[in-house]
Amino acid sequence: MSAEIKVRRQSSRKRSRDRRISHLTPARKRTSASGRQCPDNTGQIELSRALDKSMDATFSEYCSDPEDLFGDYDSIVSDSSFLAKLDRVGQNMRQHDIDHTTSSRCPVILLAGNPDFTSLKSSTDNCPKQSCDDSMTESFLEGFTDDAFLDMPSSQLAFLQDPQTADRNCCTDEDKTSMPMRHPEKSVSTEERNERHIAPKARKSVSDHLKRAMMANAATPSSVSRTAVQKEAVVTEEISVAMQAMESVSMATTDLGPFFGLPTKVKELICNLKGIKDLYEWQKTCLNLDSVQQRRNLIYSLPTSGGKTLVAEILILKELLCRKKDALFILPYVSLVQEKVRGLASFGLELDFMVEEYAGSKGRFPPVKGRGKRSLYIATIEKAHGLVNSLIETNRLDNVGLVVVDELHMLGDGSRGAIIEMTLAKVLYISKSTQIIGMSATLGNLQDIQKFLKAESYTNDFRPVELKEYVKLKDSIYEVDPKEEECFRFSRVLNFKYSSAMQKIDQDHIVALVTEVIPSQSCLVFCPTKKNCENVAGMICKYLKEDFIQHKQAEKAVLLGELRSSGNGCLCPVLKKTVPYGLAYHHSGLTSEERKLVEEAYSAGVLCLLTCTSTLAAGINLPARRVILRSPYVAADFLKRSQYKQMVGRAGRAGIDTHGESILILQDKDKVLAKKLVSAPMEICKSNLMHSDGKGVLSLILSVIGLNITNSLEQIRDFMSGTLLSVQEKQVCLERSLWEVTQECVELLKEKGLVTVSTEPQDGSLQVTKLGRATYKGSVDLTYCDLLYRDLSKGLESLMLNSFLHLIYLVTPYDMVSQCKPDWMVYFRQFTLLSAAEQKMCAAVGVSESFVARKAAGQNVKKNVDQVVVSRLYLALVLQSLLKETDLWSVADRFQLSRGLIQTLLSSSSVFCSCVLHFTEELEEFWPFKALLTELTRRLTYCVQAELIPLMEVAGVMERRAKQLYNAGYKTLAHLANADPNVLAKTVENLFKKQANQIVASAKMLLNEKADALQEEMDDLLMMPLDLLSL
Repeated sequence: MSAEIKVRRQSSRKRSRDRRISHLTPARKRTSASGRQCPDNTGQIELSRALDKSMDATFSEYCSDPEDLFGDYDSIVSDSSFLAKLDRVGQNMRQHDIDHTTSSRCPVILLAGNPDFTSLKSSTDNCPKQSCDDSMTESFLEGFTDDAFLDMPSSQLAFLQDPQTADRNCCTDEDKTSMPMRHPEKSVSTEERNERHIAPKARKSVSDHLKRAMMANAATPSSVSRTAVQKEAVVTEEISVAMQAMESVSMATTDLGPFFGLPTKVKELICNLKGIKDLYEWQKTCLNLDSVQQRRNLIYSLPTSGGKTLVAEILILKELLCRKKDALFILPYVSLVQEKVRGLASFGLELDFMVEEYAGSKGRFPPVKGRGKRSLYIATIEKAHGLVNSLIETNRLDNVGLVVVDELHMLGDGSRGAIIEMTLAKVLYISKSTQIIGMSATLGNLQDIQKFLKAESYTNDFRPVELKEYVKLKDSIYEVDPKEEECFRFSRVLNFKYSSAMQKIDQDHIVALVTEVIPSQSCLVFCPTKKNCENVAGMICKYLKEDFIQHKQAEKAVLLGELRSSGNGCLCPVLKKTVPYGLAYHHSGLTSEERKLVEEAYSAGVLCLLTCTSTLAAGINLPARRVILRSPYVAADFLKRSQYKQMVGRAGRAGIDTHGESILILQDKDKVLAKKLVSAPMEICKSNLMHSDGKGVLSLILSVIGLNITNSLEQIRDFMSGTLLSVQEKQVCLERSLWEVTQECVELLKEKGLVTVSTEPQDGSLQVTKLGRATYKGSVDLTYCDLLYRDLSKGLESLMLNSFLHLIYLVTPYDMVSQCKPDWMVYFRQFTLLSAAEQKMCAAVGVSESFVARKAAGQNVKKNVDQVVVSRLYLALVLQSLLKETDLWSVADRFQLSRGLIQTLLSSSSVFCSCVLHFTEELEEFWPFKALLTELTRRLTYCVQAELIPLMEVAGVMERRAKQLYNAGYKTLAHLANADPNVLAKTVENLFKKQANQIVASAKMLLNEKADALQEEMDDLLMMPLDLLSL
């Protein structure tokens, strides 16, 4: 075009939406703008709107509106006589319509001060229905000679002259969309049209016709003129410029409201859903730090129960709502992930963002694209690493604006600490715009971690409830005071009458200590072993009065019923004895459903005392008025300072107690070590990349090469300089420098066949092999990758598919072998129950019936048999029985294993099965495993009847609850997502309103996630190939 195109909004203020409705108005707006009805006695609808004055102005300016492409805005600049002629004809036609309408059969109401108006036909008017287009077309052709079409592009002529197009234009207004688009608006039903009384459309000006014709250029046959192409390009360019301008305005400020930059609605949700009306002063200070405002990395450290998580959640919401970026929340345990998903699902529904669970075998790699919605990924440590890898591989890591790590001190926790370090190192190296927030209650060497994360720090010793620490020696209680020379200051003597028999059984006076607070208040007793937990709970019950049974007797009866139901009629004998007194034990020997029931009962006050292991302190938050440490040991190891602080930190319930108490029971021999324990500084958090002979360094180097982050030794050296290991090189790498360690690891990866050097001349870059790619994408331990490849290859030669046993054996975790020793009589009994094909498979992997029979008979076996294979097959038999029966109690009884161990085996197997699936997807020779392992992963994850699986996909819904929901009529995810929480709580037994709300919110969120996944798949299917050939 010769004329210069200008893009400028006519007014800084967006124009009123109260405008004339035309055929260019989007359908959704046209239908919603129904007129007011006249009184019934008239039977008519009368409405008048002023014509938009901008339609009479010269077309000097144009601006795009994302909701209404042309409405309320001027069009494209052109000084040609053609457009001037169009204006004159259009004005004449509008005046002709006005004159015709005033003298017509339909009454109108004049708007004061406006000579121009339109009329709406009454719904009761029986006049023949005629489109306004008919008269308009006639007058248009009379006043517009053929000469005017000489300058019109051929594509527009083709559009106007096409008979099919003419037919489409004659359709009634109700059937039209806002403009000729490829994807029409959703149609309106006849009933809806009758209800809304959609009026006949107003006359379209010639300019409107031209706009519509220009937008139709793209839909015309291939013989399109150059002029039409240029005009369409101009429109596209102008729309793009306008959209960019609006985006720049929206990004100019990220402050959306008064609540720390968030809308007031967020504050209301926190109050309604969490019961928190105001923040602590330290939380307000932390949220207003310069490092937070300027999005610098931050580590904040406070005592347990200080309210750290709420600060993290507010920062996450700010990232999602204000900056429109995704966020990643890393938590240490599956139970914490599920709890957080349930808690934040309601926020996601109210504030329009996705909450996605990455724990166990759940989670998509890479995640579904949000389609306009931002996502909060809540993940365990291992899943977070896999998620970050997939985002790097698809160049989407920059979409994650914030990474929050809870329990940051776990950087020093063995192999899991190494995975946290790998994850954060990759984020720091790849995405400079991603903010990292770390929080922890216990950090010793804060400066090292600050240097690693390039972060600022904030520390505070705030506790919502005062903590008083005590130790007990013999029958005396001493208060802990590190300022004292002896560290302990005498407080009082225990006043409790013990019989001689009782003194022998309860030498540590545990009954005396707990009865000072229960049943009116709560108490936690930390024990060194799982067996000790059960013994202590049973011992306390022996000496409690019968009055304890009467306390909340009905609620405890309900709890026993639920525990029995969760075990399919079976109930733990220890819990059967202790629960009536308000006591229970809590450790990994319980099933996940039993643990959940015990935790909920304790939080509700039904149980007043839990005997537990140290894992409770690091897991779900269950505070108590008094915390008792049965011994300063965890198993055979003396307590670490960090473990001690986590345990005693559970003392004191905010909003309930004025103070909390912790009592450490000591023997004389432990007094010296105990003084160091209560007064020593926190342990130093060291890098664990060198853990297990440098396994972490090997895995890290393999993945950064595979993800194309680095491809040379020098680049690897540069990457390694940004790790915590580099910061602590002098402390950790004592024998060799980090550079030497790096070189040795690269050579070792070459020897294993996981990394190779490019064969291209003068290249020499490092590349991963197919096996190397499968190893890091499957998150397979480098110790087992070769063994796994051999087992899968051997299994493929004679894969047995008439039962699950062979597949189960292939996905039984290697690291579970050491935790279980076979019972040979049980082994032989189960072996004889196998089919002939299954026994043949067992012999093929290296375990024959004769071998098992000899071991069961106690005879020596001369033949050399791989004990790892023997133990894996035994565990595979356990898993097969579990899949067949889905009754954990009966399987535990048959194999003489604890139900907690079987639960751990099942969850570990489902995770490893998912890893093996990703491993085989990268190796063409293992193509048959893809479909087989997909279904097996699903079965191992839930291990229930098939009809319950959709319900158990919802975060926090266990088998017992799924059965209740199914029996109540909530048989699918859609049933649950559309349920009324009030009805749900009344229908399902022992389901509280808060739980019902969380279940419904989680179901809705999961349903949205599945819908987005299907939509993304459809979009990919319909997307035009970028490399499509054209003439």
